[in-house]
Amino acid sequence: MAEAIRKPELGRGERVLSGVFRLRLPLPWPGVPHCNAWAVAAGDGVVLFDTGMHQPGSLAQLERAMQMCSLTIEDVRLVVCTHAHSDHYGQAATIVQRAGCELWMHPNHAHMKLFAEDPDAAIERRLEVARQSGVPEEPLRRYAAERGERESGIAAVIEPDRELLPGVVVETDLGPWTVHETPGHAPSHVCLFQPERRLLISGDHLLGRVFPFFDFGYSPDPVGEFLSSLDIVEALHARLCLAGHGRTFTDVEAHIEGNRELVAEHLAKIMAVMREGEAEAAEPLTAFEILPRVYGSHLTPMTAQWLLTETLAMLLHLEVTERARRIAGEPERWTA
Repeated sequence: MAEAIRKPELGRGERVLSGVFRLRLPLPWPGVPHCNAWAVAAGDGVVLFDTGMHQPGSLAQLERAMQMCSLTIEDVRLVVCTHAHSDHYGQAATIVQRAGCELWMHPNHAHMKLFAEDPDAAIERRLEVARQSGVPEEPLRRYAAERGERESGIAAVIEPDRELLPGVVVETDLGPWTVHETPGHAPSHVCLFQPERRLLISGDHLLGRVFPFFDFGYSPDPVGEFLSSLDIVEALHARLCLAGHGRTFTDVEAHIEGNRELVAEHLAKIMAVMREGEAEAAEPLTAFEILPRVYGSHLTPMTAQWLLTETLAMLLHLEVTERARRIAGEPERWTA
């Protein structure tokens, strides 16, 4: 039987609250078919929180979603990005130019600039990390060939007109939104909170699906930062979460606790695998050897890259918290 062909995603817009519109925008990634931008009424226009990814036809998809909410790009009075990943920042330059508005974003966005401005250097950096983790050369060559054919997903790199830091307030018709630094998923990540209505724009810090991802290699301990960011968001007591992917959800505290439990579970699995590996083998395991023992059937050619990234972030957290030790070499190995 022929394999079913997935229908292409289309931009869609819907009102979720008075003055709040969800703009669902297509993504080219298997398993992550769309992301959300949020348009919030502000005076004679809207504040646009996140932008979607820049790819062929992406601006038309944004316009389609906005049209379904009786909005246009020219209605955007301010662009606010929760973090500098392509699916949240990718179309910022185009929208800012079209609407004649400002961009506000956290200043720690070097992780985005490296890939957008010098993708070859960024790919080589990832390949070197993978080699150090014990990944064989053949899959690395395939990865380099595939990545070399892809665009960055970012229309152009533009610096924010204002740095999105605690103390900055985003004014809308729903009231002011406060800024809360929530690194972990990305060094540039922030959440925005509307206290009177207890609304949280969570970016990728909290999603309807409990499955964290860490932008590895740009901060000392992304897992530790993510856990601290959960504490920050928990203290806000949000009633409704407007996430970067998927639908809105109200059980915010349950999602926070679910993320804590999942991180603790993965850390414990990695510790157990390291101990078992040391008992079985003559030398400690590499991150690449740890990977299948932790994730089993979840490990596929499609998931291997980001699961390796998660494993490295977890190992780094175990090293920082003195529960694991890195053994230098070609490749690196890890011991509990």
